[in-house]
Amino acid sequence: MIVVRDTETLKGKRQVATIGFFDGVHLGHRFLIHELKQVAEAAGLPSAVITFPEHPRAVLHADYQPKLLNSFEEKLKHLASTGIDYCIVLDFTLELSRLTAKEFITTVLADRLHVDTLLIGYDHRFGHNREDGFEQYVTYGEACDMRVIKASQYSEGEAAVSSSEIRKLLAECRVEEAAHLLTYPYGLKGSIVSGYKVGRKLGFPTANIQVDEPFKIIPGIGVYAVRVYLNGLRYKGMLYIGNRPTLDNGDNITLEVNILNFSGNIYNNEITVTFIQHVRGDIKFDTLDQLIDQLKKDRETVDRILTE
Repeated sequence: MIVVRDTETLKGKRQVATIGFFDGVHLGHRFLIHELKQVAEAAGLPSAVITFPEHPRAVLHADYQPKLLNSFEEKLKHLASTGIDYCIVLDFTLELSRLTAKEFITTVLADRLHVDTLLIGYDHRFGHNREDGFEQYVTYGEACDMRVIKASQYSEGEAAVSSSEIRKLLAECRVEEAAHLLTYPYGLKGSIVSGYKVGRKLGFPTANIQVDEPFKIIPGIGVYAVRVYLNGLRYKGMLYIGNRPTLDNGDNITLEVNILNFSGNIYNNEITVTFIQHVRGDIKFDTLDQLIDQLKKDRETVDRILTE
């Protein structure tokens, strides 16, 4: 996949394209992109996904805080895995947001990006206030020699697949179901920072994680079996998200992982964790001994899950 940031390089190169934010690059997105590739192959043209580095609503509303499934770099990685030819990165600006659908199709898609065929997601709308629909898009496309076609709808079982549904699953700790819709385990990447070292005193030293992408979804509170990627190696991990109620930690939510069968100083290293299974919710214990006994059971459970 060729990532195009300078659209001047597209001069003279027509392609079959689709457009969207593509957060998560989930099953629904992959279904759309598969259809895009089929249309492109039939036309003898390259396939292209047009996307944005920042959430459009974050540009329009300075106080809006998007809840993301992917950082932009992760999104590019997952888009590349679909086998498309181009990913065209289009900066979403206030000026762009004010364009009508007709202006966007004519001045941006046709004149600037040289789109030959536009595949529209079955429920996707664009343009100022999203006033127009598919029939209008077809008319505007015909006026500038662009074919506009509607993609097929994809559903997984009884429910439609969407980024918002996956966010809901993660918030409810249902990471296995989220992984199915995403086609990969949900992950968080960040730096290992110094904590209170309470876990070490309990016999369960943990790496405290500061997530790189501030707008990424943090799954619901509890204990998880995770895969840990550190310094090019993969480990089993028991990850905790919560406010340590037994230790009266206040409202501060921490994200910390006990890496099984590992020892060493890893502060300031980059770390990635991928969520495999939710083990249990958060519990306030009466004594530290009760907490330690439960952590021993959790570690056995996590080891078994990740071994299987």
